[in-house]
Amino acid sequence: MKWIKRILLILVVGFCLFYVIQQPQGAAAAVRTVFNAIARAFRSIVVFFTSLAG
Repeated sequence: MKWIKRILLILVVGFCLFYVIQQPQGAAAAVRTVFNAIARAFRSIVVFFTSLAG
């Protein structure tokens, strides 16, 4: 089971490297989208707790 996780990790890292090398603009846009989604979720949590405390 441990070797399956290792192989999957190597495949994911390899795919990411291939994507960054072949499509740098697309990779940057994907990372930007992920970070924007995380930031939006964090802001929503902050608003929730601010409303709860207020």
